[in-house]
Formats: sequence, structure tokens, C-alpha cells
Amino acid sequence: METSINTSGTKNNSWTKLLNIADGQAEHKTVWFLFSLIFQGVLFLPIPAVLMYYYHASIIVLPITFGLYLGNIIVGMGGSGIRVVLGFQLLSVLINLSMLALYIL
Repeated sequence: METSINTSGTKNNSWTKLLNIADGQAEHKTVWFLFSLIFQGVLFLPIPAVLMYYYHASIIVLPITFGLYLGNIIVGMGGSGIRVVLGFQLLSVLINLSMLALYIL
């Protein structure tokens, strides 16, 4: 039984477009890194205080939020590619928004 690989690109066309957009931002990697730090520092670092004070969240939200922030610093300054920088930023946003939704709703 022979395995065939689809190389026409029709199956993963949207994924390929997304990767091309990310690769096109490679020259702006420093800007994306700084945007990520400012965005998370302003919007997501205060989340543990709000969740713990108003919604009686557990203390675990603090190391998760701070760990994601430090992870962004490490990814941005560690020489990772633009795909990793943008991917980790998106992952951080999704995790923080999930924590907000979990405790507020």
C-alpha cells in the first residue's frame, strides 16, 4: 500500500497564507516583540489582581499570567523566528482571555 502526499497545496491553502503573512512580518520582528510586551503589560498583567480581588480567583492565575509575560520576553529576546514570536503572543492572549472567561462567566 503506497502512501500519497498531497503537494498541490489546496488542502492547507489558508494555513499557507497565514504562514506567508507571518513570514512577511519578519523584518518587523522587533516591533512585534515590543508590541507584545506593551500589550501584555497594559492589558494582561493586571488580570490577576482583578480576578483575585473581585472574583475570588485562585492564586494560580498570578504565576500563569506572569509566566506568559516572561515567556514573551524570552521568546522575543532569545532569537526566535517571527512565527514563534507571533504564535506565542497569540497563545498568551488566548490563555489570558480563557482565564478571564473562566472566572467572570
